[in-house]
Amino acid sequence: MGYYQVIMCAIVMHLFYMMIILSHANSIPPDDPIKCTNLALNQNCTVTNTYGAFPDRSICRAAAAAYPRTEEELVAVVAAASRESRKMKAATRFSSSIPKLACPGGGGGLIISTAHLNRTLKVDNRSMTATVEGGVTIRQLIDDAAAAGLALPYTPYWWGLTVGGMMATGAHGSSLWRSAGTSVHDFVVRVRIVTPASPEEGYATVRQLEEDDPEINAARVSLGVLGVISQVTLKLEPMFQRAMTYVEDDDASLGEDATVFGSQHEFGDMAWFPSWRKVVKRIDDRVKTNTPSRGLNDFLGFRPIPSLALQLVRTAEEDIEAQKDGAINKCNFAGFYASILRFVGYGYTNDGQNFTGYPIIGYQNRIQASGTCLDPSNGTLQSTCAWDPRVKGLFFHQTTFSISLSKVKGFIEEVKELVNLDTNALCGLGLYDGILMRYVTSSSAYLGKQDDSIDFDITYYRSKDPATPRLYQDFIEEIEQLAIFKYGALPHWGKNRNVAFLGAINKYAKFDEFLKVKDKYDPKGLFSSDWSDQVLGLRQGLVITKEGCALEGLCICSQDSHCAPNKGYYCRQGKVYKDARVCAKVSDMEGPKEGRSSGVHEQEMHELGDIKVVRERGGYNHRAQSTPAWQKDYVM
Repeated sequence: MGYYQVIMCAIVMHLFYMMIILSHANSIPPDDPIKCTNLALNQNCTVTNTYGAFPDRSICRAAAAAYPRTEEELVAVVAAASRESRKMKAATRFSSSIPKLACPGGGGGLIISTAHLNRTLKVDNRSMTATVEGGVTIRQLIDDAAAAGLALPYTPYWWGLTVGGMMATGAHGSSLWRSAGTSVHDFVVRVRIVTPASPEEGYATVRQLEEDDPEINAARVSLGVLGVISQVTLKLEPMFQRAMTYVEDDDASLGEDATVFGSQHEFGDMAWFPSWRKVVKRIDDRVKTNTPSRGLNDFLGFRPIPSLALQLVRTAEEDIEAQKDGAINKCNFAGFYASILRFVGYGYTNDGQNFTGYPIIGYQNRIQASGTCLDPSNGTLQSTCAWDPRVKGLFFHQTTFSISLSKVKGFIEEVKELVNLDTNALCGLGLYDGILMRYVTSSSAYLGKQDDSIDFDITYYRSKDPATPRLYQDFIEEIEQLAIFKYGALPHWGKNRNVAFLGAINKYAKFDEFLKVKDKYDPKGLFSSDWSDQVLGLRQGLVITKEGCALEGLCICSQDSHCAPNKGYYCRQGKVYKDARVCAKVSDMEGPKEGRSSGVHEQEMHELGDIKVVRERGGYNHRAQSTPAWQKDYVM
């Protein structure tokens, strides 16, 4: 038996052990994302995300951190910083967002943690509402609502998000079944937000926004640039039960099926595996039954996983990535993993303990989300969340975007055309549960979804070394650019690499209305940062041009040095979407002659929006006409 067969068998055994035997293993929750060297005064601090790395791998430093426990303390914290004209950012307990949403920038700023603003203030059965502080997690909200016989019908699948964090990023679950919107922020009927204020007002004030106030649509999805959300009131529904079944199908008619599946099943979603030409459909609807059911969602990917199993999986994937014939091994590896998931029902159980088959029937609060790796334990790292940076575990990119339902079929067909060129290209997605396709409706939020859409969530391998390319990385890059530029996809505000945000703000019809509220609430921009200004199109610099920048999604390659020519990766034209520029593996026979820094034809014209790009020897020579501000990031 060869090396990879041995390691795969070991991985399979450990995964079975983790999934079946250790469903209630001791674990330790994620570390506090805020670290201060002066613990007594919470000074000289850094903040990161739950994965331990921002897209550009920079270290975010701040002069101090604050941990208010009440709205009054929060007002005092904001007032003190406002008086000093100090930059501020809110940070949540688990800091789940990939981009630098929590970084005030500049090194002299203040991080305001909402970790202790975590109380449910009131659950009102008569009005069917819940009022919570901004640091309350989905899990707390779900549990406290359920105790009163109520439910929030649509939520993200991960327990660890906070109410304030979801309103910063527009987080959502999967449904098209509510015309008023299905994202969590669409259920918000009142917000209290602490913002800077004039000296006459004491340098900070609490603004209360009601459901009929137009300004609430700026606060619903805010990127954290308006202030700190202190309290939120959400509309709930009476508790109900759901019946869920996973069905595997081929993807031959996925383009057509995807456009109607969301209207057929209230909580439906799909996991697409393009290289295997398969799709796993989640058939998930409310069920009327007088019989209490004990179905439970304890998704395997969100369970505590033994550190040894994580180390084995990561080591195997790193080794496969480094092999010349790694694609085939990765396909086999992913196939093992996917078969295990299917065998154990993805972590769902019929009675809270055992999976005996579909359908899974249970109450909404037991089915809608999970995250048992957040549960406290004996304080050791015996088991933890799969991506915990304190152990050698998963480390990945996420490219997540939503495409209008009317355009979804065309996008899917072009991705299938790309995969048909090499069916091994996207096997690796099988290790990350495929391309998750969730349904989401349009929203009244100024920075919310503009149309009923499908959200495509692609999670894939990221090297610990930023200069190391990935197997078939050009395929993912082409899909990313195809979605963002050709199909006008909107990026998920809490995920993605830098390039996904290029031009994004111009896709929001009421962006100007958002800016008016931002300028009113925070005229000095104390809650803004370089990153938020770049994403909002107010500042250049979103693209970071340097050697290897395209490997990490910091730029779109325009010359070979943006890839990894020393490792055989050169800047090339897309295979299906010809306007794409991607880092492709080129054999020694195909490589450019010595002295050429661009792998594309000389004088080739390329249209990217309104920019006219002329390719010449040595890379791009950009000549722009009427270039919008966001596109200036491309001009060197």
